[in-house]
Amino acid sequence: MPVAAAAWLDLDPGHPFSLAALPYCSFSTRQHAAFHRVGVRVGDRVLDLTTAAERLLPGRSALFRDGLLDPFLAEGHGAWADVRAEITAWLSQERFREAVEDLLVPVAGAELRLPFTVADFVDFYASREHVTTLSSILRPDADPLPPSWLHQPVGYHGRAGSVVPSGTAIRRPCGQVRGPGGAPEFGPTTRLDFEAEVGFVVGVETVLAEPVAVSRFAEHVFGVCLVNDWSARDIQAFESAPLGPFGGKSFGTTVSPWILPLAALEHARVRPPSRDTELAEYLTESEDWGLDIRLEVRINKQLASRPPYSAVHWSPAQLLAHLTASGAALRTGDLYASGTVSGPGPGERGSLMELSLNGAEPVALADGSARAWLADGDEVSITATAPGPDGTRISLGEARGQILPAIVETVR
Repeated sequence: MPVAAAAWLDLDPGHPFSLAALPYCSFSTRQHAAFHRVGVRVGDRVLDLTTAAERLLPGRSALFRDGLLDPFLAEGHGAWADVRAEITAWLSQERFREAVEDLLVPVAGAELRLPFTVADFVDFYASREHVTTLSSILRPDADPLPPSWLHQPVGYHGRAGSVVPSGTAIRRPCGQVRGPGGAPEFGPTTRLDFEAEVGFVVGVETVLAEPVAVSRFAEHVFGVCLVNDWSARDIQAFESAPLGPFGGKSFGTTVSPWILPLAALEHARVRPPSRDTELAEYLTESEDWGLDIRLEVRINKQLASRPPYSAVHWSPAQLLAHLTASGAALRTGDLYASGTVSGPGPGERGSLMELSLNGAEPVALADGSARAWLADGDEVSITATAPGPDGTRISLGEARGQILPAIVETVR
């Protein structure tokens, strides 16, 4: 049975931010803009965990003093479970009301920021539907899957410094593209795209040459967020032979400000499709770490797609195992993402490149507009929910960003 919120919270048990969720954030208020603190969302309010820990968890208050999750992430699974249990008790038992009620801030009055320091960023290519759809568009006569794809996850290392919190505007990037005659031209991308993804935040670090087994996934990964890995498809196409993405991906990656603990997703776990394939031992799972997360993508508040994360081939545990199989070390605050989440249906694709068939068939939106690619001023929002206890659904929040016009300058 789920734990009920205290009566004084006046929280509907079916609220998407019920006690079954309790995602973490970093925030300030307009009255105290310079004072950043760690928060935990409950309903339409944010609990000031930095101050609550000083009152009720003095032995762990230093973990939240700087207003970022970094020290808490590094503490590991035992601390994560203990603090979550304490917060649940504060919000469900009448005896804690006096200690925490004044620490609840309306979400509307909270200024949210990136809740952890991003150490490294890795983006994978884990959705089979995404890979095969792109292949049918770009290489219709070729094998839809790269030779290694069913045997190991494919990914690339991105730029941690380009990761920004939801609400940050994204500037249209410039780069080299293939001109009409085949010669390169420099200028703003004309094929700006979104990618709807799910991201995973690493807590406990490792040392070089220490692989992480799939069975140890939950020991190292603290939680989940939403990711939009914005893409300039024309820049990416010109630069990606023979290597992978570079300038076409480095200009912005938006993440949701709420980090949902893995513990909140116990009811969302499903068998990933990869478990039906014979795999190398280090990728073979004994637990099901696929996740039944349903994403929704909106362009200017108009629904564009509903990608199902449950269809993604490789689980986050397998992605972590592969990331470290070569001996690469984990650092606290590492972020790795699924890559574009796409399902088998045409309304389940996680990028405009797929939805519009590379611009050939613009996507019609409910307001009468259509998009082959993103226009200046467009706002893209990615939201998601997952199963909670007793048929409820919990929210993963929102990853939102608006496109600003390019700044074209000659570099000398």
